Amino acid sequence: MDHLTFFRRRYPNLAVTTHVLNRGRGAFMVRREITDHDSMISGEHDDRTAPFRNRKGRGPHKGRFDRSRRDRHRGGQSGGFGGVPGPRSRLDDIDGDVPMSDGSQDSSGQNRYGPYVRPTRKGDGRFERDRRPIKSGRGGGSRGGERGGGGGGGFGARNRSGWFKVTIPHGKKHDKKWLLTALQNICSVPYTPVQYHVDHNRAHFYVDDSNAATALQKCSHKITDTDGYKVEVHVNGSNPPSFLLSDLKPEQLEHLKQCMAKRFDGSQQALDLNNIRTDPDLVSQNVEVILNRKTSMEAVIKIIEENIPELTSLNLSNNRIYKLDEITELVLKVPNLKTLNLSHNELKSERELDKVKGWKLVELWLNRNPLCEHFKDQASYISAVRQRFPRLLKLDGNDLPPPIGFDVETPTTIPQCKGSCFGSDEIKAHILRFLQQYYSIYDSSDRQPLLDAYHDGASFSLTTPFSSQNPSRSSLGEYHKDSRNLKRLKDSTMRFRLLKHTRLNVVAFLNELPKTQHDIASFTVDVNTYTNTLLSFTVSGVFKEVVADGKSRESTMAFSRVFITVPAGNSGLCIVNDHLFVRMATTEEIRKAFVAPAPTPSSSPVPTLTAPQQEMLTAFSQKSGMNLEWSQKCLQDNEWDFSRAAQIYTQLRSEGKIPDVAFIK
Repeated sequence: MDHLTFFRRRYPNLAVTTHVLNRGRGAFMVRREITDHDSMISGEHDDRTAPFRNRKGRGPHKGRFDRSRRDRHRGGQSGGFGGVPGPRSRLDDIDGDVPMSDGSQDSSGQNRYGPYVRPTRKGDGRFERDRRPIKSGRGGGSRGGERGGGGGGGFGARNRSGWFKVTIPHGKKHDKKWLLTALQNICSVPYTPVQYHVDHNRAHFYVDDSNAATALQKCSHKITDTDGYKVEVHVNGSNPPSFLLSDLKPEQLEHLKQCMAKRFDGSQQALDLNNIRTDPDLVSQNVEVILNRKTSMEAVIKIIEENIPELTSLNLSNNRIYKLDEITELVLKVPNLKTLNLSHNELKSERELDKVKGWKLVELWLNRNPLCEHFKDQASYISAVRQRFPRLLKLDGNDLPPPIGFDVETPTTIPQCKGSCFGSDEIKAHILRFLQQYYSIYDSSDRQPLLDAYHDGASFSLTTPFSSQNPSRSSLGEYHKDSRNLKRLKDSTMRFRLLKHTRLNVVAFLNELPKTQHDIASFTVDVNTYTNTLLSFTVSGVFKEVVADGKSRESTMAFSRVFITVPAGNSGLCIVNDHLFVRMATTEEIRKAFVAPAPTPSSSPVPTLTAPQQEMLTAFSQKSGMNLEWSQKCLQDNEWDFSRAAQIYTQLRSEGKIPDVAFIK
């Protein structure tokens, strides 16, 4: 059956018209015009001379001409197997100009090359791209769906395995419990994290629920860490976690368990897994345990966790281990380990030891690992290892000098903040009065009156955290552009320009900063230095920016400000140096922010009241001990109900949510 008959039968809606274009010496060129009766689309072209123009590799069709010659040498037509043309190649042949002899072929038995025929070999990138289905919408392409990347439509339709990998860039610096708890708190769908682990600086875990995967993706940039940075969350479709694809079958796992039982010394709580791959008991049962494979190591760790969590000594020598990522999980599961043998392995960097430094080891073996060759002498080698394991007494079988330590255990957590430290009640009164006046003006619509707070030769500087990201994309963009962070700023001229001198320049700059509302109840004050002629103190807290209509923005920021002051007037303070540090507030700071009522800045602390209200205000101030402004605020918030206001006051007072500034009279 010739091509023309084939197409008339297979595509009844197509009309094929053949026109003789040229004839000479027994050969002729035809143009076939194919018309779809439904769409009425037709196409034609004439390429009689194209193959000859490109015979030496010049012209726009060089690549395709070369491919055609290669295809002919292979003895097959593009798009088929074994020389049989595929349906796509037949379609392309019909649509192009076909050179023909009386026998329709040249002397070699091959059709002439048509330069406009699209090659259909799998390796041709352009054809493969053209064949891919195209979907509308963000991330709608099929390739993106296979990866499970971001995009509309949810994750479920794009991931056949049902598993998703959650990645937190820079997750290594976060505590695992804190990170998972924070995600659970804001994720709209409950989920169970599977196989949490750290790889380089990233933290990963898996979930097997598409709804949870979508909800976790939405958690990105919703959590703020202790350094004030937003936590990113990336979610991608994934194969099942490795432990679900274990190379070991249940009966093989039982053989491994029996083998480990024979290698365990109960009297010493010691497990010897030296060169376990060649153990006769495992070899005879065709069980292959290779501890530099993730699945094998996880199987061993699971057996240890379930059967010998009191383990104190572990020998992993001669197992070609090149990283300790999987062993990290064992640190929490076997907390009493004192002796670890990692000799005769493939550990290349001392940084691998950071993954197991949670163990309080007293004996460690690392000899015959490549990392041992990186140190210039034995002293630097011992120093690097002891930085990770300060209690180490023996290294590679050699005794070490006893470590220098303290009688008291080093605290494992940061002690809870004890609040402000003033030094004396007199200094406390001065500082609280100053802060109340300063921030009352700072949070108002006009900061010009702050001129009275600064010395003529005062200086001011602003700093934001160092970040590698584009400052314009940060929520601190308004502060980043004037940040004098010396880690980021190397130009001495720019450093000097960003340091504001004289009170006029300082207050002019403060007027340019965004309008704010500070939570005075969040303030913590620490006095650094005080003498008869100098008082230096640091105040920290949170604030919100206020937009033009007087409403606060959603984002909450934290600040720390160092004031260096000198005495001025009657018990007043005059600022000679002011340093402001601004960062994004942490999740915990945001949760506690603006809980207690804050007084509205006013030029008159006690506006005009009715006689009964004035009498109630005086009585409430005497009983509570608060000044008139805060007493009035409490009564107003409770609609001048004395009993209810007293109840709310007692509750907030017991919770420590009323700041010291409320009691300054």
